[in-house]
Amino acid sequence: MKYLARLTAILFLLAGSGWAAQRFSVTGMVLKVDQRHKIITVSCDSIPGYMDAMIMPFAVRDGKVLDGLAPGMAVDFALVIEKESNYADQIKIRRYEGVEQDPLTARRLKLLDQISNPPAQSNAKVLAVGQSVPDFTLMDQSRNRVSLSQFAGKVVAMNFIYTSCALPNFCFRNSNTFGVLQRRFKEKMGKDLVLLTVTFDPQHDLPDVLARYAKTWKADPATWHFLTGPVSAVQRVTGLFGMDYFPDEGLMNHSLHTAIIDRRGKLVANIEGNQFTPDQLGDLVQTVLPRTNGGHTSTETHLAHNQGTEPSAQRQ
Repeated sequence: MKYLARLTAILFLLAGSGWAAQRFSVTGMVLKVDQRHKIITVSCDSIPGYMDAMIMPFAVRDGKVLDGLAPGMAVDFALVIEKESNYADQIKIRRYEGVEQDPLTARRLKLLDQISNPPAQSNAKVLAVGQSVPDFTLMDQSRNRVSLSQFAGKVVAMNFIYTSCALPNFCFRNSNTFGVLQRRFKEKMGKDLVLLTVTFDPQHDLPDVLARYAKTWKADPATWHFLTGPVSAVQRVTGLFGMDYFPDEGLMNHSLHTAIIDRRGKLVANIEGNQFTPDQLGDLVQTVLPRTNGGHTSTETHLAHNQGTEPSAQRQ
């Protein structure tokens, strides 16, 4: 609540005496939803001429508008600033729509592929936020067996790629985002945070291939594992997170998912698409990292994205 009070004070100073109510369009990633206090915490994009990108808590007037919101979701809303209050209004979830090809064509190709070769992952039930993630074991780029259960007590960030992806704004962008996380949380890697990148093309992405790919990102094999394994094992893992992928003219058409798993092994977020920035994903990880004490964390918010310092220094 102290952060909300601080935000109110800041906005009052900006507003000045007698300033009429104003509305600003805000976009960002949901970090936390507090139904009890009717507050949503968001990693916001900048508002040109008004506010730098930063983490901010926003009050809402009706707690029901928070129904259906979860960490990792992209949202648009109006920030309403009145003389004696401010609040988020007209909150809308921004659904992800892939742009790698025509959506109708993608659906048809997927349907044909499922009819001719039903994937094992279609039988898996996609995990819901808050559920425990089942254990799994795959092999990393160093040919070591890696099980999710060995990271109990740590936060796990997980994404999915294939090394032959030709589109720079898909798998390459996802891997680059994890590279930013690795730098931002350098002091916490291995101790508090582990990165897992799973290939959904295990027939081609063998450990040696993944090892070469990992070098592109200067990935520490002890803390950022690029995982592969038998097709059935990989399909089981991808199915848990709702990954869709199928071959098409020598490449792979696929969805995009990034998951955050907390220290108790529960799914905090399963983000579809790539509408977020590396800073926003890092902010989400930052909210999950602190060990909780009575439901509250020690995370300091109000961390501006663009104040002339390196993100890693600014967000620690």
